[in-house]
Amino acid sequence: MTKQSKTPLLDTIQIPADLRRLPVSDLAQVARELRAETIDAVSVTGGHLGAGLGVIELTVALHYVFDTPNDRLVWDVGHQSYPHKILTGRRERIRTLRRGGGLSGFTKRAESEYDHFGAAHSSTSISAGLGMAVANTLSAKNTHVIAVIGDGAMSAGMAYEAMNNAGAMHSRLIIILNDNDMSIAPPAGALSAYLARLVSGGAYRSVRETAKQLGRHLPKFIYDRARKTEEFARNFWAGGTLFEELGIYYVGPIDGHNLDHLLPVLKNVRDHDIGPILVHVVTQKGKGYAPAEASSDKYHGVNSFDVVTGVQAKPKANAPSYTRVFADALVEEARRDDKIVAITAAMPSGTGLDIFQKVFPERTFDVGIAEQHGVTFAAGLTTEGYKPFCAIYSTFLQRAYDQVVHDVAIQKLPVRFAIDRAGLVGADGATHAGSFDVSYLGILPGLVVMAAADEAELVHMVATAAAYGEGPVAFRYPRGEGVGIDLPERGTVLEIGRGRILREGTKAAILSLGTRLGQALVAAEDLAAYGISTTVADARFAKPLDRDLLFRLAAEHEVLITIEEGSIGGFGSFVMQALGEEGFFDGAGARSLRFRTMVLPDRFLDQDKPEKLYASAGLDAKGIVAKVLSALGRTQDATRSLIA
Repeated sequence: MTKQSKTPLLDTIQIPADLRRLPVSDLAQVARELRAETIDAVSVTGGHLGAGLGVIELTVALHYVFDTPNDRLVWDVGHQSYPHKILTGRRERIRTLRRGGGLSGFTKRAESEYDHFGAAHSSTSISAGLGMAVANTLSAKNTHVIAVIGDGAMSAGMAYEAMNNAGAMHSRLIIILNDNDMSIAPPAGALSAYLARLVSGGAYRSVRETAKQLGRHLPKFIYDRARKTEEFARNFWAGGTLFEELGIYYVGPIDGHNLDHLLPVLKNVRDHDIGPILVHVVTQKGKGYAPAEASSDKYHGVNSFDVVTGVQAKPKANAPSYTRVFADALVEEARRDDKIVAITAAMPSGTGLDIFQKVFPERTFDVGIAEQHGVTFAAGLTTEGYKPFCAIYSTFLQRAYDQVVHDVAIQKLPVRFAIDRAGLVGADGATHAGSFDVSYLGILPGLVVMAAADEAELVHMVATAAAYGEGPVAFRYPRGEGVGIDLPERGTVLEIGRGRILREGTKAAILSLGTRLGQALVAAEDLAAYGISTTVADARFAKPLDRDLLFRLAAEHEVLITIEEGSIGGFGSFVMQALGEEGFFDGAGARSLRFRTMVLPDRFLDQDKPEKLYASAGLDAKGIVAKVLSALGRTQDATRSLIA
């Protein structure tokens, strides 16, 4: 398989059917070209490189052995799906990855018939694959379902729930465990590859099944002893006791970069119906690209980079990121309070807790991809007097909502939720956008919800959360750098439920929650040019609302606008209910109010630069101006004419 064709074979492959027309001897060349194409594409777009490089040979082998798209291929998370996209008709668009109007950085059903299930959050593939497999059984369809899941994703309870369910069924589900990080297997070599081919082959399974049938005629204690001896002998060489106990036939480990090992095993599991089966494949993240192999995170997520040197382009940073500001502020609070501890769900660097961990390693807990456990673990810590800061992305906290309700809020336990990636996140698109946390947290009794307008406010909110002990508290902040404001050495504890006014006016009022405050101030300047005196206030708290501030703004202005980086049903809805209860919408004289909410549109937004997304949603200064003018029954052109 080492002979190199002069003709680039990747150029001849538009879809997997073209790949399957090639002789096996050409597949190594295809893999080399696919790896080079993936590296070159991601050097332009940035994205998740290491995971894709680790599954190049596996991707080629799967599409070669299985009849995709008739056979269903489900990729967990989707970080590793770029080579899959190249082989499935999207090579011409691969350099639009993660850009506005371009390809998603994850699998997406609307994008291709080869993307059988949408992904981006971890540990969903086995559940989805089992659903497909059972549907095939019910429909008497003779198709295969293959779920590819990484070893890191196996730390989530959902994966084990799915395997436990699969083990109780006989549906044709093939699970590929891509072991690229945790080293849960011994080194894969010729012996393990031989054993994998042996135990996945028909002869071994036929003899094994015959022995089982004969054994059932023996006394039970002899049969049980023989069964355990056989399992022990096989698992001693091949591993997989856990999966076998769940009722899933185990094969492996095998070298995921060796097509001579991969192809025969995949063909064996394809050709024999043995119920759910797990093939354990050992790969190297970043394989075949020296800078990625040498990197500590194997180039998990990268900016655009120089292919020759591997040096990544560094965005110009005018201010520290919100994540860094949070981490530094938490370290400062923890120096003064030894009860403060930090929890992350497999995202120490993403949440900044790697910084905290360097200072307080014994007070930092990475629970793996297990947000549900992480939240209840934090709740347990609070019962013993500790002050856990649970740092989780907004979109990932959704996975632990029942625990937030049942294990934290109902018991009034003071867990501190640091909600990173609030609002729109850009290149990762709808699956990672923090659109809903204000809505889903704000409806819970007794849960304090704050949103930082800038990085200095974030420092104050960290201090406030550390000091607050009456119940759960959450504070949200966006991805990316701040506005460059001077930071206090240590945060000031804010009065719970109190906002602030930054600009006084008389006709219109803008009440902002979060980092749209900067755009609100710009809008106020623009409105002044239209002759409209505008107040700008920072709510700080979505819950509890500053009702005094709110009612003052409503009573003293003709128009009140709320703006937030969240969905319908959030801050604006809370404000509307409070105003309605106070009678501001009764139409009675001076208390009649023109009220408008500005929220994200009621649809999922695809990837693009955040500033473009906010502009398209009308949540920028221009959109605010238009909203105020509309509320006053004026158009921009007419107003300009009036002023002129």
